[in-house]
Amino acid sequence: MNIEQLKFPIGKLNYNRLAEKSTIKEWIHIIENFPDMLANEINNLSEHELNYKYRPNGWTIKQVVAHCLDSHTNSVFRFKVTLTENNPVIKPYDEAAWAKLIDTTDYDIDNLLQGLYHLHKRWAFLLHRLDDKQLNRTFFHPESNETINLKENIYIYAWHSKHHLQHIINAKKFTY
Repeated sequence: MNIEQLKFPIGKLNYNRLAEKSTIKEWIHIIENFPDMLANEINNLSEHELNYKYRPNGWTIKQVVAHCLDSHTNSVFRFKVTLTENNPVIKPYDEAAWAKLIDTTDYDIDNLLQGLYHLHKRWAFLLHRLDDKQLNRTFFHPESNETINLKENIYIYAWHSKHHLQHIINAKKFTY
C-alpha cells in the first residue's frame, strides 16, 4: 500500500449533498454501532499490540481510539451548540498535540472504549430525533472556512468512524 492508501484506507471524505433520509439513517447507524465495531477489533489486544501503528509515523491503535473519543466528543458539542445557536463558529483543536497527551498514550483502553460507548449511545439518541429543520442547521468551521450543516456532519462522523476503524484493522495486519 502507498502512503495515500494507508492514510485514507476507505478513500477521502466525499459528501453527497443530495442524501436521502434513508441514507442519513444509515450514517446514524454507523455512528451508533461504532463502539461495538471498535471493541470487536481491539478486545483481547495486548499492550504491545495496542502500540501498533497503521502507517509509518502514524498513530498507535491506542492513540486512534483516544482520538475518536476526543473527536467525537467535540462533534457532540458542535451538534448541541448548532442546535441552540444560530450558525455558531466552532472551536478547532490541535488533534496531533492531543494525541501526544498522557491521557491518550497511557490511559486504560477499556476506559476509553467505555467513554465511546456512553458518548455514542447519547449521541445516537439525539441524532435519531432530529427533524429536517434541525438537520439543516449550520455551524462555521474556521479552519476549513466552511459552513457545515448537521446532516453533513453526520456523514463526516460516519466516515470518520469507518476511516479510523480501518486504520486499526490495517495496524493489526501491517504493524508499522
